Amino acid sequence: MLKHRGFPGRLPGTDFQFTIRRPNPKGVTPLKRLERFRDRRPPDRKADLGFMQALWEHFGEETFERGNLDAGRLSWLFGREVVPAEDPFDPESYEALLRIDVDVARASFPDAFDGADWR
Repeated sequence: MLKHRGFPGRLPGTDFQFTIRRPNPKGVTPLKRLERFRDRRPPDRKADLGFMQALWEHFGEETFERGNLDAGRLSWLFGREVVPAEDPFDPESYEALLRIDVDVARASFPDAFDGADWR
């Protein structure tokens, strides 16, 4: 499992996790699209914004490997702002390649791209 050095481990001041420390011995948690409803709590929305901004700052428009990125946090963006970069895509692989769909991400999280500080 690739560890993304320099990527924040969590949203500062919270328990919202962005990365994992080691592979899950029971198997890889699959990525799946989680529905974001309008009535989500503000802290959850801030975590999504922070994670999106961290992805953008770390990877930009480049393809990236899932590696040690937290599956739960990634699943809130998966299928919309973060999409598979390979076909066929294995949602249960730490080596799976992903990319940011910049147009969708900018529409969903404009603050992540304008330099606003999410920390």
